[in-house]
Amino acid sequence: QVQLVESGGGLVQTGESLRLSCAVSGRSVTLFAMGWFRQAPGKEREFVAAISPRESTAYADSVKARFTIFRDVSKNALYLQMNSLKPEDTAVYYCAAAFTLNGREFMRVNEYDYWGQGTQITVSS
Repeated sequence: QVQLVESGGGLVQTGESLRLSCAVSGRSVTLFAMGWFRQAPGKEREFVAAISPRESTAYADSVKARFTIFRDVSKNALYLQMNSLKPEDTAVYYCAAAFTLNGREFMRVNEYDYWGQGTQITVSS
C-alpha cells in the first residue's frame, strides 16, 4: 500500500520561503513520476511541478524560477522548495505519485495513482 504524507505548510509573508515534504511509504520514490499540485478555494486543483523517475523536472509557468522540486532517495521523500512566495500561491498543496506518465500527462490530475492529504500554505500580503 502506497501512502503519501505531506508536511511543512504554514503561514508566511510575501517574499518568504517554505519547503514542503512528502514522505512516501510502500514503494521506492524512484519507481514513480511524482508531482505537486495545489488547490485554492473555489478553484480546480492545478499542476505545480513534477519530477520523473530519471529526475527530469517540469514546472507551471506561474512558479518557474521560484519553486524547485526534488527528491531524496535515502529518505524516500519528495520536496518542494518554494521561494519568493506570493499571496496567489495560497492554496492546499498536494503531492501525488504515478507509476507511468507519458508526454504531458504529468500535468493532469487524473493521471496520478496516489495522493497525499494536502497541506495548507497561506501567504499574507
